[in-house]
Amino acid sequence: MASGGGTVASLWTEVNRCGQNGDFTRAIKAVNKILHEVKEDVTALHCKIVCLLQNGSFKEALNVMNTYSKILGSELIVFEKAYCEYRLNRVESALKTIEGVSEQTDKLKELYGQVLYRMERYDECKAVYTDLIRNSQDEYEEERKTNLSAVVAAMSTWEKASPDDLGLSETTYELSYNAACTLIGQGQLTEAMNKLQEDITEEDIESELAVIHSQMAYVMQLQGRTEVALQLYNQVIKLKPSDVGLLAVTANNIITINKDQNVFDSKKKVKLTNGDGVEYKLAKKQLQAIEFNKALLAMYTNQADQCRKLSSGLQSQNPGHPRPVLIQVAQLCREKQHSKAMELLQCFADQHPESASGIKLTMAQLYLTQGHVTKACDILRSIEDFKHKQGMISALVTMYNHEEDIDSAIDVFSQAIQHYQSEQPGSSIHLALIREAADFKLKYGRKKEAISDLEQLWKQNTNDIHTLAQLISAYSLVDQDKAKSLSKHLPSLESMSFNVDVDELENSHGDLMLLIKGKLPKNYDQTANPDQERWLPMRERTYYRGRKKGKKKEQVGKGTQGATSGAASDLDASKTANSPPTSPRPGSAQASASTSVPAASNVVPPRQQKPATAGPGARKKAPQKKKKGGKGGW
Repeated sequence: MASGGGTVASLWTEVNRCGQNGDFTRAIKAVNKILHEVKEDVTALHCKIVCLLQNGSFKEALNVMNTYSKILGSELIVFEKAYCEYRLNRVESALKTIEGVSEQTDKLKELYGQVLYRMERYDECKAVYTDLIRNSQDEYEEERKTNLSAVVAAMSTWEKASPDDLGLSETTYELSYNAACTLIGQGQLTEAMNKLQEDITEEDIESELAVIHSQMAYVMQLQGRTEVALQLYNQVIKLKPSDVGLLAVTANNIITINKDQNVFDSKKKVKLTNGDGVEYKLAKKQLQAIEFNKALLAMYTNQADQCRKLSSGLQSQNPGHPRPVLIQVAQLCREKQHSKAMELLQCFADQHPESASGIKLTMAQLYLTQGHVTKACDILRSIEDFKHKQGMISALVTMYNHEEDIDSAIDVFSQAIQHYQSEQPGSSIHLALIREAADFKLKYGRKKEAISDLEQLWKQNTNDIHTLAQLISAYSLVDQDKAKSLSKHLPSLESMSFNVDVDELENSHGDLMLLIKGKLPKNYDQTANPDQERWLPMRERTYYRGRKKGKKKEQVGKGTQGATSGAASDLDASKTANSPPTSPRPGSAQASASTSVPAASNVVPPRQQKPATAGPGARKKAPQKKKKGGKGGW
């Protein structure tokens, strides 16, 4: 045993030396020899697990922990076990392991924050990092602040939250970058671009050029500068970054710019979104956006079966989300199956009333493309969330007016006015609706109905001469006595006089003519007296003698043989009147033939074309792997 003991001691020396040199493969071999001599040595088992972690052999390390769980105990290896589960993307298991410990160390809290971030539980994650920064004093404070700023950026981007200012100074590139991500989430694109363009070191440029360019391109894309954004995105692709998440999002954003154009380029780029491990690098909303765009790309490339397969899969994964259904509807409309598309929309609206508003808007659009204007109006009026919005009122009145259904248009006004009368009486929206309703009724000869609206407006502002004049005009046709009594409220002629000298105005014809005609003729004589009859029609002037009447002889022999000049004029296509064609009614053959892209493709809301944020999001620091040593330490 003495020799065996000496062998074990020398093996521990070998383990210690290999650990200090970072040669963990040789360290594992030495530890295995120790375990061969002492099978249940707790320290040796712990060292082996740490060596496997350092080599990235997480499954093997987890197997060792599970095999010797009784010997090692749960408290000794809780961090290593949770870390392996985290790196193997078993975040639920990692969370359970961490929360099963009675007391957490700082390194376990660090890992806890990483797990919460991966699970997108940002409020809890923020609390963990805030507590760590407040209660710990070591060399990892910068990393913790970086991770906290990443949490703030994620909350701003994905939850549209506005977290309190935590006073994080932008002393490093990562902190500045995360601050830019936060500004993007808050819609402050100019400020975000300024931060992304700030000076950084050469080392930062080499290592972070791809993510900077991708994030800058995303800001430009949001600003509508798609051509410049596309150039930057392609530069990122050429750099071939090792971050599969960054590569996937950049390729996805290129696809969103291409839309239904340059589909061959999009088909190449979509392959980059399928890299190994992408699902662990991106947020759920980013992954969702990429999958939606894959389905849309299949539709644009006329891969109907693939589009149906992808959209059906998305619907099963996101049963309450309207976009998969909208993609299916768009595909059906491209195939001219409008009835089936309408049934699908109605079924989804009935099953998911929380999303019914957007679905009904799509249904109304489909009815309009088929020329069913009244049905579209009925659908729009059934949307409680929008029925009293000014834009909806305007659209409904326009469509009813198109159908010459004046009664329904007035009814839309009446319901809206009643709503604002009870909710916001006397507000600018309320009075504007009354004004529009009165003008509409007067336009179509409904003077009796317009009178009550005009009276209400005039009572709100008795100094409104325009409304009073309209009211008097309306009453003059139905109640002349009332019109006369209201006329007393009109201002007197003296109060309306502007003290204009008519003679002086007549004599100032030069300036007046400059205003009327603009540029005067070259032979204009400003000193000459103007024609006193210039305001009369030519036939009524005293010096008018009529036009000289004469007949032009028909010129025979010119042009086509035997044709007169009159006949030639009739046959000259250049001299015929080019009257513009009348506007086609909705759903007519002319309307559908003039549309290069089927209108049904527009039922997919622009939102599904919205790009994911560039890169995997904010920059974070990975949890530190703690070294465990045997005898003598590492």
